[in-house]
Amino acid sequence: MPIFMAENRIFNFSAGPSMLPLEVLQKAQSQMLNYEGSGMSVMEMSHRSKAYDEIITTTQARLRRILNIPDNYKVLFMQGGGTMQFSMVPLNLLQKGKADYILTGYFAEKAYKEACKFGDIKVAASSKEQDFTFIPKQEDLNLDPEADYVYLCANNTIYGTEWQYVPETNGVPIVADMSSDILSKPIDVSKFGIIFAGAQKNMGCAGLTVGIVREDLLGNAKENTPVLLDYKTLADKDSMYNTPPTYAIYILGLVLEWIENMGGVEVMQEKNKKKAAMLYDYLDSSDFYTTTANKEDRSMMNVTFRSPNAELDAKFAKESAAAGMSNLKGHRAVGGMRASIYNAMPIEGVEKLIDFMKKFEAENK
Repeated sequence: MPIFMAENRIFNFSAGPSMLPLEVLQKAQSQMLNYEGSGMSVMEMSHRSKAYDEIITTTQARLRRILNIPDNYKVLFMQGGGTMQFSMVPLNLLQKGKADYILTGYFAEKAYKEACKFGDIKVAASSKEQDFTFIPKQEDLNLDPEADYVYLCANNTIYGTEWQYVPETNGVPIVADMSSDILSKPIDVSKFGIIFAGAQKNMGCAGLTVGIVREDLLGNAKENTPVLLDYKTLADKDSMYNTPPTYAIYILGLVLEWIENMGGVEVMQEKNKKKAAMLYDYLDSSDFYTTTANKEDRSMMNVTFRSPNAELDAKFAKESAAAGMSNLKGHRAVGGMRASIYNAMPIEGVEKLIDFMKKFEAENK
């Protein structure tokens, strides 16, 4: 069997699906045809088998340990991505029929529009008029104390902003979409009612959505909620009501093992801060590039920036790809460039990007 050659790999700056740690890919490769003497791949394995039960049980335990998830929270392995959660959240939580949404980007706005189908949904704050370049401050949040929940998107991949605080809601449960910053730093899970995350950015491969749901929020779904959209269905069956995304859960387990071996989310945070500081410090020193997010609200995961014009942006994307750095083109909604520097992106990748940016600036001023 050919050995996976690390030297043939590029630096993938995609916002998702994104790069995985090389160690994870190598271990998955070594186990692809015969998982731990089972004679088969995890892809072929029955989700009811003893071997797979050990995989999913170990993965859940690792996630609980790494994020220090309290005992009164259920960990759910789901499908449908974050987009399905836009429907599941209101279907499960709207008891009085009211909720507050804080709009800080494209995905928070999508979630809000979906929730409006199910109840009286209010915009508690929005940064849309300023092109989603900032995160509203606590004093700017117009929160309803009678709301069933408050919804926010913790990190905004398109606009490059990230929440730096957990808002005070006076007991109203917070629902947080953490798809793009989960596992990048320690979080206090007890401050949230529900956390969900699509795995394809910082947790693993596409096809898996992880949910962390406080137990008192289970069992309140609307009567006509489809069975698989009811969190309690999944919680009662330990995510085994139907066949879960078995291989994606396995990859998550390998990623969590890698994080533990690296020293946990505290070490991830240190590394991520260093990478982000390197890139932002260079951008701030340049009179060629401009950043798009307010300094105090900048994302540690997704760094957004522009060159002097759209033509140069396109040239940057093309030449950086040729130089071994893929997916630096900004989202189609905003243009410019975007460097997604999730946990798996090594410092060497950021160093290579900065070297390229300096060269590009010198050649195109």
